[in-house]
Amino acid sequence: MNDSSAHGATRGSFEDEVPEAPFKTLTREEAQALRAKIPSVSPWRVVAAQTVAGLVCGAIVWGFTQRGGAALSALYGAAAVVIPGALLARGMTRQTSPDPGALMFGFMLWEAVKIGVAVAMLVAAAKVVPDLSWPALLVTMIVCMKVNWLALLWWRRPAVIQNQQQRV
Repeated sequence: MNDSSAHGATRGSFEDEVPEAPFKTLTREEAQALRAKIPSVSPWRVVAAQTVAGLVCGAIVWGFTQRGGAALSALYGAAAVVIPGALLARGMTRQTSPDPGALMFGFMLWEAVKIGVAVAMLVAAAKVVPDLSWPALLVTMIVCMKVNWLALLWWRRPAVIQNQQQRV
């Protein structure tokens, strides 16, 4: 009995077929070229997209219900996503340390602040928003949180169009 059958592996297993890709360290020039090719997205663009989505949700809720409390609940739900997100974006864009450990600690700290502010806003919602509509608030929060992918598509589109124009 060979060693591979003793461990339950069969001939032609996935591990045998896929060669391991070699790891290549990039030079400074290669890293700069890669960064220029794939620029980073601004967190402020994501916050802006979330704000627009929240305003649209508030208008839709107002249009369907004609209730100020429901529309205000939707806007408060958007604020419960946008304000903590803006705090995180501000905290992260102000960091300038070259130390990866300090950057990671800063990210974790600002993420904790973001979560804490969002939870505090949700706890205060019943006292702050008159005639609170939890469904309107929660649906708007979900829409605002899930709009991140839309912000990324919005950011990628000009780069993709520019690359296609360069090929022509």
